[in-house]
Amino acid sequence: MADQAYTGSLPLRAHGRTTKASPSDVRRLNRSLIFNLLFPASRYSRAQLGRMTGLSRVAVSDVVAGMLDEGLIRENGHVSPVAGKGKRAMLLSVDTTRLRIISIDLAQPHLVQGALTDLLGNPLQHMESALGPDVRVDADTIVQLVDQLTADLDMGSLVGIGVAVPGVVRGGVVSESTALGWRDVDLKTVLETRFTVPVTIADNVMCTMLTERFFGQAGPNLVFVKIGHGIGSATLINDVPVIGEQHAGGEIGHISPDPEHGPLCPCGKRGCMERVISAVVLRERMIGADETTRTAIIREAGEYFASAMAMPVGLLDISDVCVYGPADVVNDTFLEAAQRRLDAMTLSKFHDRASIRRCQCGAEATLRGAAVVVVLHHLEEE
Repeated sequence: MADQAYTGSLPLRAHGRTTKASPSDVRRLNRSLIFNLLFPASRYSRAQLGRMTGLSRVAVSDVVAGMLDEGLIRENGHVSPVAGKGKRAMLLSVDTTRLRIISIDLAQPHLVQGALTDLLGNPLQHMESALGPDVRVDADTIVQLVDQLTADLDMGSLVGIGVAVPGVVRGGVVSESTALGWRDVDLKTVLETRFTVPVTIADNVMCTMLTERFFGQAGPNLVFVKIGHGIGSATLINDVPVIGEQHAGGEIGHISPDPEHGPLCPCGKRGCMERVISAVVLRERMIGADETTRTAIIREAGEYFASAMAMPVGLLDISDVCVYGPADVVNDTFLEAAQRRLDAMTLSKFHDRASIRRCQCGAEATLRGAAVVVVLHHLEEE
């Protein structure tokens, strides 16, 4: 099985099955190997890809030809031969000109955002639907937004639709979303029936983390926390997302570090993180406060956050904690207080310093990550 050999890291794939691989499985794996080496912005020749993957020249040529025809990659420039003689090799890169993705973000209160993107998640068209304070998001709202984004689109170029959802997702079904008021909503089937393209439903924090991983500063090991209306997290271990047995990995908003004396939460417990350091709660506490008091509130929130992060950092031996949130909450005061507390709780002779930093990927990070999820799922299909 020489044409399967690969010793590098395969970004963001789930653990594979142990059954014997069929020819189509091998081809799919080879396609993923090559595409992931090029994604998002690398350029390699066919010979370089062969050396990096261990695949034979015939296998590389076969897979590359199929990806060129499909529109996943393109020939993009030449590399000069080492000795200065002979034919210059053609370089390959991700093709951003032909295939398109629809991304939908449901994680923002009273707002549904959508974008038409290329394979790198770069928005080519943006639309949004603002909802009244008493209006719930439903499938019809999403269908209407996708209809608008595909109105002038050649549907043959559409790879799929990616939807970022705040909540627990299993197989395209939103099992539970407190923010949306949804339970057991089969959004995947609704959208696939209407638009006849593959649909991927994913946790919104996971989507935002993928943007940080591919286009930000993150490496293959990361704890990513999103602070907003609620609090959620996602984790990468050697570039494998931690999903959890119940597909609820990262649902930290209702973990309570102070179940006896903390504020009462609608879930019935006391001291849940969402009731202590979410952006909504902190902003409410800072209304009418002077600057000294506001600073103290944010500093206390940073310390509380670090206390919660100390356990996963120590347990998983991760040195990168990235926080995504509004600048009035996740700012220098918050980060400095969090770093001091984390250092005090985790530094040791055998554990290097774990850093807490702010995500710099911008307001459309979740939309872009939803597009990345579509690309990764597309690679797993024949």
